[in-house]
Parts: sequence; C-alpha cells; structure tokens
Amino acid sequence: MDALSFVMGEKIVNLRVKSIQELIHGAHIGKPISSFASVQIVYVEEDGKEKKFSRIIQGGCSEFYFDDNLVSRSAYIAELEKIGIIVKAQNCLVFQGTVELISMKKPKERTQFFEEISTSGELIGEYEEKKKKLQKAEEDAQFNFNKKKSVAAERKQAKLEKDEAERYQSLLEELKTHKIELQLFRLYYNGKKIDFLSTELERVNRDLSVIKETFCHHENIIKAKKKEHGVLARQLQQTEKELKTIDALLNVKRPQYIKAKENTSHHLKKLEESKKTIQDGDKQCSKQENDIKVLEKELIDLDNTWKLFEKQVEEKILHKGEDIELEANQMDRYKELKEQVRKKVAIMTQQLEKLQWEQKAEKERLAFEKRRHGEIQGNLKQIKEQIEDHNKRIEKLEEYTKSCMEFLEEKKQQEDILMDEIKKTKSRMSEVNEELNHIRNDLENAGIDNHEGRRQQKRAEILDHLKRLYPDSVFGRLLDLCHPIHKKYQLAVTKLFGRYMVAIVVTSEKVAKDCIRFLKEERAEPETFLALDYLDIKPINERLRELKGCKMMIDVVKTHIPQLKKVIQFVCGNGLVCETVEEARHIAFSGPERQKTVALDGTLFLKSGVISGGSSDLRQKARCWDEKEVKNLKDKRNQLVQELKDLMKALRKEIDLKQIQTQIQGTQIRLKYSQSELEMIKKKQLTNFSREQSQLQSELLNIEAECTMLNEGITEQQKKIENFQEKIDKVEDDIFQQFCEEIGVANIREFENIHVKQHQEVDQKRLEFEKQKTRLNVQIEYSQNQLRKKLSKINTLKDTLQKDRKETDKLKKMEDDCLQEVDDLMEKRQQFMDTFVIQNSDTEKAQTQIEEERKKVLAIDRDLGKLQKEIIIIQTSLEQKRLEKHNLLLDCKVQDIEIVLLLGSLDDIIEVELGSGTESTQATTDIYEKEAAMEIDYSSLRSDLKALQRDKEVQLYLTLLQEQIASKEDILLKTATPNLRALENLNNVREKFQESTDAFEASRKEARICRQEFEQVKKRRFDLFSQCFEHVSVSIDQIYKKLCRNNSAQAFLSPENPEEPYLEGVSYNCVAPGKRFMPMDNLSGGEKCVAALALLFAVHSYRPAPFFVLDEVDAALDNTNIGKVSSYIREQAQEQFQMIIISLKEEFYSKADALIGIYPEHNDCMLSRILTLDLSQYPYDSPVQEGRRRQDARESRDSRSR
Repeated sequence: MDALSFVMGEKIVNLRVKSIQELIHGAHIGKPISSFASVQIVYVEEDGKEKKFSRIIQGGCSEFYFDDNLVSRSAYIAELEKIGIIVKAQNCLVFQGTVELISMKKPKERTQFFEEISTSGELIGEYEEKKKKLQKAEEDAQFNFNKKKSVAAERKQAKLEKDEAERYQSLLEELKTHKIELQLFRLYYNGKKIDFLSTELERVNRDLSVIKETFCHHENIIKAKKKEHGVLARQLQQTEKELKTIDALLNVKRPQYIKAKENTSHHLKKLEESKKTIQDGDKQCSKQENDIKVLEKELIDLDNTWKLFEKQVEEKILHKGEDIELEANQMDRYKELKEQVRKKVAIMTQQLEKLQWEQKAEKERLAFEKRRHGEIQGNLKQIKEQIEDHNKRIEKLEEYTKSCMEFLEEKKQQEDILMDEIKKTKSRMSEVNEELNHIRNDLENAGIDNHEGRRQQKRAEILDHLKRLYPDSVFGRLLDLCHPIHKKYQLAVTKLFGRYMVAIVVTSEKVAKDCIRFLKEERAEPETFLALDYLDIKPINERLRELKGCKMMIDVVKTHIPQLKKVIQFVCGNGLVCETVEEARHIAFSGPERQKTVALDGTLFLKSGVISGGSSDLRQKARCWDEKEVKNLKDKRNQLVQELKDLMKALRKEIDLKQIQTQIQGTQIRLKYSQSELEMIKKKQLTNFSREQSQLQSELLNIEAECTMLNEGITEQQKKIENFQEKIDKVEDDIFQQFCEEIGVANIREFENIHVKQHQEVDQKRLEFEKQKTRLNVQIEYSQNQLRKKLSKINTLKDTLQKDRKETDKLKKMEDDCLQEVDDLMEKRQQFMDTFVIQNSDTEKAQTQIEEERKKVLAIDRDLGKLQKEIIIIQTSLEQKRLEKHNLLLDCKVQDIEIVLLLGSLDDIIEVELGSGTESTQATTDIYEKEAAMEIDYSSLRSDLKALQRDKEVQLYLTLLQEQIASKEDILLKTATPNLRALENLNNVREKFQESTDAFEASRKEARICRQEFEQVKKRRFDLFSQCFEHVSVSIDQIYKKLCRNNSAQAFLSPENPEEPYLEGVSYNCVAPGKRFMPMDNLSGGEKCVAALALLFAVHSYRPAPFFVLDEVDAALDNTNIGKVSSYIREQAQEQFQMIIISLKEEFYSKADALIGIYPEHNDCMLSRILTLDLSQYPYDSPVQEGRRRQDARESRDSRSR
C-alpha cells in the first residue's frame, strides 16, 4: 500500500514515514540496501496502448516519470486524473482501518471529499476572490449612494431656505391686511347685534306685564274646580266598591262555567268522532255487502254457464260427426295388438302412471297454494287499509296533542308570568302598607302644623322661578341642601348658620347678580345669595379635631352635593359644637387661643367674648329642620298612595289568572283523553295489525316459495313423463305399424285421439268450473265473516254513543245553569258599570277641567318664566356685546391695528375696571356710552361680508377669517429668520451633488460586473458539485440495498445548505435492515463498514478509477456481511471495475478470481516473494448454492449423530 500510494503521487506527509528515504528497504532499521528506489505502474488501455507511471527516490527527493519522460508533479497528477485516479480523494485506495473513518467523517469533511471528487474544489480560490471583490464593490456603491443622498438633502434644504426668505415678507403684509378685515367684520356685526337686542328687550318687557295679569285669573278658577271634584270622587269610590263585590262573585262563577263548557265541548267532540267512526264502519259494511252480492252473482252466472256447457256436450254426443269405424276382425286385432303393447310396456306404464299421479297431486297442491295466495293477498289488502286508517287517526291525534301541548306551554308561561306579577304585587303592597303605617306614625308623632303662609308660598314660588331660569346654576336654599347628622345638633346648627340658613346657593357671582335683578323687577323680598366662585373660604384648622369634648361644626352637617361643602365651610368656619354650656365656655376661652363654640342648647361663644344664648325664637327657627323632614314624609306618603292604587289595578289580573288556570285544566283533560287513545291505537290496535300483517307477509313469501318449488317439480316430472311417453309411443309404433297402414292413419295415437281427446277436453272444462266455484264459495264465506265482525263493532259503538249523548245532555244542562248565573251577575255588573262610567265621566270631566286650567296656569307660568329668562338672556347678551365691542376697540388700540374712525378716536378707549361697587358700574356705563357715540368707517370691508343675514353665516365667515390669520401667524412662527446667503449656498450644493452622482454610477457599474463574474464562478462550482452529489445520492441507496441483500435497507445523503451545498456539510445516514433509524455513531462496526463501502462504490460509479485496492476492509465484518459484500464485489468485478483486496479471512478471499500470496525469503537480506493461484478453474458457489450445500452438510451431520 505504501508503494501504491508513493507511485500515485501522494505527498510525504500523507505517507507513513518522516522522510522519503525511509521508504527504501531496510531503512527503518538503519540499513538501507540502496540510496535509490523506484516504483512503476503500467496502465493498459482498451486499444492495448500502455501508459507507464514511475516515481523514483533519488537522494532526499523524488522524481516523476510518465512514459519514461521526466515530468513535474502537477503534470504527473494530471495524467493520473486522465485515467480516473484522483490523488487528493484517494478514490482507488482504501487503507487498513480507514474504512470506518470514511463513514464517520464530519459533514464538512464529507463536503470536502465531494469537492475533490467533483473537482469543484479547484474553484474555491477563484470563488472566494470573486466574492470578496463583489462585497467590496457593493460597499463602495452603498457608500456613494449614501453620499449622494446626503448631498441631495443639502440641496433640497438650500432651496427651501431660498423660498422661505422670499415668502417671509409677503406673509407679513397679508397678515396685517387680514387683521384689519377681521376687526372691521367683528365690529360691523357687533353693532348690528346691539341694535337688535335693544329693540327685542323693549318688546319682551311689554309682553311680561300682560302675562302676569292672566296668571292670577286662572289660579282663582282652579280653586273652585277642586271643590267640585272632591264630591264626585267620593261618589265614584262607593260605586267602585260595589263593582269589586260583583267582580269577586264573577271570579268564582266564571271559572265554573268555563270548566263546564270545556267538559261539554270535549264530550261533543267525542260524540262527533264516534259518529264519524260509525259512519266509516257503515260505509265499509255496505262496501263489503256489495262485494258479497257481486261474488254471489258471479257464482250464479258460473252455475248457469256450467249447465249450458253440459247441455252442449250431450248434443255433441248425440250429433257426432264422421268417425273412423273398425270392422270386428280389425277391432279384435286392435285389442290383440294393444294387449301386446300393454305387456311389453307394463313396467314403463306403471312408472308413467306413478309419475302422472304424482304430477296431478303436485298440481292440485299448487292450485290450493295459489288459492291461499289470493286469499292472503285479500286479507293483507284489508289490513293495509285498516293500518292506513289508524295512521291517519294517529296523525290527527298527534297534531291535536301537539297543538294542546303548545297551547298548554303558552298558557303555563302566561300563568307563571301572572303568578310572578301577582306575587310581586302582593309583596310590594305589604311593603307599601308597612311604609305608609310608619310614615303615618311619624307624622302623628311630629304633630306639626305645616300650613304655609302667603309669604312663604311667595318665596317658594320665587325660588322655583329662579330654578327654572337657571336650572344648572341655582341649587336652592342652604336649609334644603344639607341637614345635621342628628336631631340633637339642630339648635346648634341653626344658631351658627344664622342668616345664611335660608340663603340661596348659586354657582357664580354673575348668576347671583342676575337673580337679584330678577327679584327687583318682581319686587320680591330681598334674598341672600352664596356664589361658589365669590366666597372667601378660610382654611380648616385640623388641630381642632383633636380637642376632646367637642366636634367641628362642618363634621356634624352633611350634604349629598359635593360642591356645597365649600359653602358649609364658609358658613361654619372653624366653629366647634359642644355637649354642654360649660364645655363650650371652657373650650372657647380657656385655651391659648380663643375659639368660636356653640352648645347643644344654642348658646354661642364668639372669639370677641360676646355670648348669645338660645331663645324661643331660635327653637322656632330650628323647627324648620323638622318641617323639612315632614314635607319629605308627606311627599313620600303621596307617592306610596299613588303606587298602592297602581298595585290595586295590577291585582285585578287574578281574574285573568283564574281563567287561564281553568283553560289549562280543561286542555289537560282533553290532552289526557287524546294521549290515552293515541297510546291504545299505537300499542294495541296498530301493533296487532302490524303483527298480523307481518305474519301474512311471511306466510305469503312461504307460499310463493312453495309455488316456485312445486312449479319446478311439475316441470321436471313433465320431462320424465314425456320421456316415458316417447318410449311407449315408439313401442306402439313398432307393433301397430302394419295395422295403421291398413286403417289409413299415421299412427295408432291419431285414431285414439279422435275418440279420447274430446273426453279429455270435457273433463278439463268441468275441472275448471269446479275450481272457480270453490274459489267463489271461499271468498263469500270470508267476506261474510268480516262483515259480521264489523257489524258487531258498529253495534258496540252505537251503544257507547247513546251513553255519551245522555252524559252530554247532563253536562249541557250544567253549563246552561252556570251561564245563567254568570249572565245575571254580568247584567247586575253592567248596571253598576253604567253608573260607574257616568260618575267616572263626571269625575274625569271635572279633573279634566282642573287639568286644563292647571295646564293653562303652567303654560302661562312657563311663558312667564320664559319671558323672564329671555329678558335676563337679552340683558346679558346686550352687556356681553357691549363688552365685546369695548374689547375689540381696545385690541385695535393695543395691537396698533389701523381702522378708520369717522367720529371719535381710539385714544379715548380705556380699560374697564370690573368691581361690585356702584361707582364701578357707573364708570362702565359711561365708557359704553362713549363707544356707542364713535362712528367707524366700514367702506374698506368687502360688500359680500356686509351682506350676511344669518348668524351661522357670520360665524362661519368669522371662523374662516380667524383661521386665515391663525394660519398666517402659525406660518410666521414656524418660519425661521431667512438666510441671506441661501442662493450662494444652493450653487455650491448643486456642484457637490453632480460629483456624488458620477461616483455612484461608476461604483454601481463596477458592482454589476463583479456580480456577474461571481455568479458565473458560483454556477460552475455548483454545477460540478451538484452533478457529483446528485449521482452519488441516487446511486448510494441502490448500492446499499445490494450490499445488504435487503430492499428494506436505506442509505441517503442530505446537504445542510441546499442552495450552496459546498459551503456547509453533507449528512450521511443509513438504516440497517430490520432496524429503526439510528445516527451513524450508534451503528455497529460492521454496519459502519458496509455504509462506508456503499459510499465508496457510489463515488466510484460517478468517477470510476481503473482499479480498486482495499486493505483489510473486512476486519469488522461478520461472516454474513462478508458473504454479502464479497458477493456484491464479485458481481461488480465482472463488469464494472478491477478489484485488489488484502484480506486474511477465508470467507472473503475464497470468492476471488485469483489469489496472490506474499511471503518473506531470508538471504543476504529479506526479500518478498509472490505466490499466485488461479481460482477461476474451480466452480463458484453462488450464495444460494452455498446456503443449500451448508444445509445439506448440516442435515447429514445430524443424521450421523442420530
């Protein structure tokens, strides 16, 4: 192997020596036999031409010779590759112990192996070079592109700076023009609005005085109508009590009548069904009678026809035509010959008669079965009709049952709903009654006369008006908005609240002023207003909460409106409430700081030392808390009374509930009867009919099968009879031949048929008459039996019908009695109802009149409130418009907006000082009067802006003008100070952009060229590798199967990178026969060896070498695998390649074509000698033959041992 590796051009590092001289014989023991050594191989081509490859050791180096010519190593290797020997891949040499390493190669090493085989590895250098060049070209192109992009951005920015500088000045001019136009527009329409509001305010004041007079007149009318309504209501209640008594009786009697009516209806339906059943039965009986009459008529017709036939037969016998007459001697001879025939065919005649008798019996049996078949078909038809009738009845009953179930379900749902409503109503009534009792007790315990005086009513009306005018701004009186947490604090809270107790709480100072103006106009009593935005609230001293024996006043007053906590804090301040006067005095004056305290009896201690005691007047004021509570109780009582009336009306649904329950009960009874009838039909009658039908059908099938068998038997007997008859006829023909010639007939049967045939025809006709008569008698008897059964059933139904009629009459009488009672009650109820309707009509009429007057009052009140509110709104709007005009003129003055004034000057405009004093109000009025006297020039305002009529159009144009100004101002704010050198900067950037564009185009062109070159090298490398890999991956599985001698074996190669397989590894896996898939590392040594050989042979099939040298590849193989591998190699060696194998196992080298033995010979030095043995002269046992031979040898040994 060393010599072969040496001559095939392997480098010294790949040989098993440190230096090349060690390859010379004896050098390893330090005694080389020479300094010169050579190895030569001779390759003979198919045409006989020889190629000689030599490698010589000369000194410390080696020389290469091809055909005795000195060549370089690369040329030497190139010549070896031409004959298929690849030095790097070692595709023709497998060294000892390396076969398993081939299968255990790493995926990367296997890829390298494939690159060496496919020669794609020669392109690695060029591939990497082109790839690096491509990457560098793409990086340059990207760099130039980014540079171009940044320069383009600079150019765009320079252009924008130039455009902004030009726009900046024009924007300033446009903004100034738009501001003047906006101010003129707003001033123009502000003046128009002020004129309109002044006129409108005068008109509304006139209308308000007229409506107030009308309001007083209608209030007096309402008082008179209320007295009249009270008398009518009491009369109506008495009538309603009588109606309730009658309704209670009706609720008892009406369900009894409904129940009786339901029972009567059910029995009537039952009678109708019985009548219908009897009618159907009568129809069936009449039909059955008609069928019997038809059959009897057919029987009479048959008898007449039979008699006529017998008469005709007698006439024929009397008037017989010409006949063949025989002489006496001929007759004697006929009888003699007939006796001879009888004797000769006696046995056949007996057999024939026996067959005829059997055939006749079978025919009679067949006729009987056919008659039975017809009778059963008739019975089956009748049963089917009865089943159809019952099915129709079942469908009707099921449909009726379904409708009853649906009706029941619907009524039960209604019943559940009504029961639930009534239950809830009763429960709620008991709750309402309890609440009313509690409220009555509370009112009785209070014992307070809560009649309001005229003054209190007037103040309450004024507050209601204010709430209507300002629903979201006026909360109400402080007394109504909060309350003490306990009654014991009422005096203390009343004392501390003082004059603020009846103060009105509003949201803002402006609303308070509007309310005060309204009170002045109405000439109402003065009121104190607490505006949430005007109160000066002092902070709470939290340390006071820690004092013992007292509580802060704000903690004992609660409210449900969060905003009012500020008001309570303003009124109470840091005031404290104590249980006793002593405690209050002690806390007020004994501490380091004096405190404002109040005792539970109303004694107040101020910080100044003033002490104010509780008086009877204070107690009278404190009663207002109870009055408020009593008022709430009365309101709640009125609500509960009204709710109780509504619940009483809802309780009347008990009548409907009883009616529904009665209907449910009646429907359930009918449903029960229907279900029992349906169950009886299904389980008894229909089951019996179905069972009888199935029995008849099975019997019919048996008869049909029997008839078929009888027909077959008759046919078979007829064939036998015909055979016997033919034999008998042949004997008769032979004996009667001469006799027949004498009497002039063809055969004796012709003579006999003339006399016999007529008798047979007559007998056959008589037999048919007999059969028909028997059939008709049987049908008549069956029909009569069926008729008797139906008549018996109809009689039973008629008896039941008679009983049901009596029961129905009885129920009808009960129904009429119940109806009479209900009618009497209804008549009486109607009389009371008429009275109730008249009284109710009068009451409703009076109530309607009161309501109409009240509606008029409310309408007038609403109109009054609307006008008052309208006046306030107009006044507010007018003031707002004047203030708006003032602000507009002030803006023109401050912002230096140049508007033209025809009269007056902007210098006269001064800022308004808002305050609460009279002097401030007068100063504001003077300023507004001066501004009203100014005259503005609107000639510069566009005519289309002056012509707007509606407020929406004005507001739309105002918004448009404001948006234009805002847009201009926004643009100016966002616009930076223009760059003066923007144009020069733009020219420089343009030059830089052109340079970057030229550089980018050049780099992109270079990258495109590099990409094309790289793709070409990549394609060549991929094609070389893929061609080799695909061939090997296809071949390796078949070779592995052949090596294993089993088609279940599998071997497959898979690249880790299918796109560029040479960049990643190649996986190799095998599945041994009869085993599951395992990684290559887990296979046994023999399995790895077979896998490696499969890979080697697959590679060899792609690039075949001229020979193969294997060094002890069978070391890891067992005898079975050795046999498989050696057989495969022997097969391939016949056609594919030459194989030299070094082996020490007999099982392997015994399969070779020739053996070469190497042995040493010791002389002056050790020499290698060769022995050869040609095994082709000896017969070769195939694996199958060898297996048989071993089996025979094993069997012979076993027999000898036995």
